[in-house]
Amino acid sequence: MAARTDAHEPRSERVGEFIEELLSAMTWEQKLAQLQIAFRPHLEDAKELVRGGTGAIFWPRSAGATNELQRTAREETPHGIPLLVGLDVVHGQRTTFPVPLAQAASFDPAVAEADARISAREAASGGVNWTFSPMVDVSRDPRWGRVVEGFGEDSNVNSIFGAAKIRGYQGESLAHADSILACAKHFVGYGQAEGGRDYNTVDLSIQRLRNVYLEPFRAAVEAGAATFMAAFNTVSGRPAHANRGLLTELLKEEWGFEGVVVGDADGVTNLIDHGVAADLCDALLQAFTAGLDVEMGGTVVSADGGTLFSGDDLAAERVDDAVRRVLRLKHALGLFDDPYRDPALEITAPTEESRLAAREAAEKALVLLKNDNDVLPLERSELRVLLVGPYAESNDHLGAWVQSFAEPAGTLADAIRRQCPDWTLTVKEGSKFFHEDQALLTEAVEAAADHDVVLVAVGEPSSLTGEASSRSDLRLPGGQEELIRAIAETGTPFAVVMFNGRPLVTNDWIDWAPSVLEAWHLGLEGPAAVARALNGVVNPGGRLPMTFPRSSSQVPIYYDHENTGRPATSSARLEEADVDVALKGPGNTDDRYTSKYRDLPLGPQFAFGHGLSYTSFSYGQLQVETKELALDVLREGQVFRLVIPLSNTGERAGDEVTLLFIRDRVASLAQPVRRLRAFTRTTLGAGDTELLSFELGWKDLGFWDNEGNYVVERGDFEVYVGGGMEGCAGAVLRLT
Repeated sequence: MAARTDAHEPRSERVGEFIEELLSAMTWEQKLAQLQIAFRPHLEDAKELVRGGTGAIFWPRSAGATNELQRTAREETPHGIPLLVGLDVVHGQRTTFPVPLAQAASFDPAVAEADARISAREAASGGVNWTFSPMVDVSRDPRWGRVVEGFGEDSNVNSIFGAAKIRGYQGESLAHADSILACAKHFVGYGQAEGGRDYNTVDLSIQRLRNVYLEPFRAAVEAGAATFMAAFNTVSGRPAHANRGLLTELLKEEWGFEGVVVGDADGVTNLIDHGVAADLCDALLQAFTAGLDVEMGGTVVSADGGTLFSGDDLAAERVDDAVRRVLRLKHALGLFDDPYRDPALEITAPTEESRLAAREAAEKALVLLKNDNDVLPLERSELRVLLVGPYAESNDHLGAWVQSFAEPAGTLADAIRRQCPDWTLTVKEGSKFFHEDQALLTEAVEAAADHDVVLVAVGEPSSLTGEASSRSDLRLPGGQEELIRAIAETGTPFAVVMFNGRPLVTNDWIDWAPSVLEAWHLGLEGPAAVARALNGVVNPGGRLPMTFPRSSSQVPIYYDHENTGRPATSSARLEEADVDVALKGPGNTDDRYTSKYRDLPLGPQFAFGHGLSYTSFSYGQLQVETKELALDVLREGQVFRLVIPLSNTGERAGDEVTLLFIRDRVASLAQPVRRLRAFTRTTLGAGDTELLSFELGWKDLGFWDNEGNYVVERGDFEVYVGGGMEGCAGAVLRLT
């Protein structure tokens, strides 16, 4: 690589001085050029853009091409400022992990951290130094296609998994060669789009915004996220890309965020369509004034160095602040010292190690929704197995937001042949993804009688998930539901394996199916993980991170809703502290004047946290060290300590996800019927017992009010601990 002058090699002890010297030497146009990221598919076009001074560019698909762009920036621009190189590395670069929603189903943040660490290592080897992930938008409406990209409906789960992803991407130090910048997105409220329709309007109360949607982003700041991405949507009428209250007053001033805020693709130009900007110049001025630091699209400075506005239009102090933020990140990444990557060391394919990590992640994400009569696992050798459904021989397992060069996962049929060699496997398609085919259906039904068991592989293709993929009908597409019912009518034992990127409506067929395995879009090793669960090598232990509705018309539906003044479901209230309680099922169904749908049973099809196992678990008595604390003592750091024994009462090893919920009985603002405050995943051998410990402190028992204040109020708090929403052990804590 070509040598550079000492002026381009800042020492860490003088980085502040170096940045100020560089800033003072830059022209207005050179500063603005640092505040945009653009995509040019052809390398020569990208070089021309870099020569014009642009500060960031999308990855040109190889270490060699990236080096050419970095060399252009270092040697052919006035100040030799290296490039930020961005790419959406969402759940894998060369090794595709399960989609983020499936990772959340593991209830093990180590899964997300492992994905991000391996993804960062692979991406960084090719020259990427900035990913636009994780997405920590709380998502309560499965019609919205981007639920696949996040961690579900709970703010606590999003906070913990988002922080894990950030740690994985950024590593121990951004200066390490295998670290990349993380980006917490989309700030904020994007997952609350009206009607579940992507890019749609968002209108939130202050308390809902702070208690639900902002919490994962606050956790991202605490985790050290280097960048944030503004959301496409409005919040209370003001688009996020031009929302000073969010980008500057809250994020940068209240939370002390020192990194970069980047726009989403064309998010600034969208201000014109929102109706708050008259033209592109107006949109850019509003966005930068509000606190945006980098525009995504390349409209700030043209290739020939032209700009739409001058220092008379936009405060120089705001521009300098944005440029400082960009330069600090480039220094933290070590780009001024060495922006190049050795092409010989670029990782261009999955390794044995990365495949194993991906398979373990996929295995942990599996959720056993139903298993009547213990149809699964299929442990007998020499079984005659019929595999039907459009997912039987489909390669569509990688999911949304996967790289175009990603290695395919193979098919479920092939994975079964490898993992279950003693089975005699027959494959019949049975149905297309998007339309019925009577001939295929008849062929599958006729074959069922000649087999010991049928596996029905159905689902939602990944093309129906992700950005711009909202759905009004959450049922299985095509003739897949008819296939399930037809197989059921044959009388041959069967199980359904469902591949999807969002909660689906199963109401029309779920009672026909004795066993259902939720298999999501599990990535490169997904088919192998499913096959190993079907034959019992793997015991599913995941839980649902989103509620599965009974009907598309029932959404949004989520567990941590408010009780309302006329609840149709009785609340399980504790009058005694040391009792086991089961959350009551549907209640008040004969009372017309309660909050419900008259044409649906109460509650969801499958609740948040639902998931079964091939073994069984039981909980002992919940013990509380101190049941009463003074509010001031809690504020000073004292906590409630709780312990509960967990036992594997079955005959095989398995994983149990334990959830801890609270309910504030009486508060100044209506509180959710449950709030998840902690969770853990425990592996236990048959007959083993482990004592689980939890703590509840100041951050767990309070809430944000409508004035933007965090408050903890005196009173009683119900605590529930168990393997889901039902059958929990309980206690009552008191703050005085």
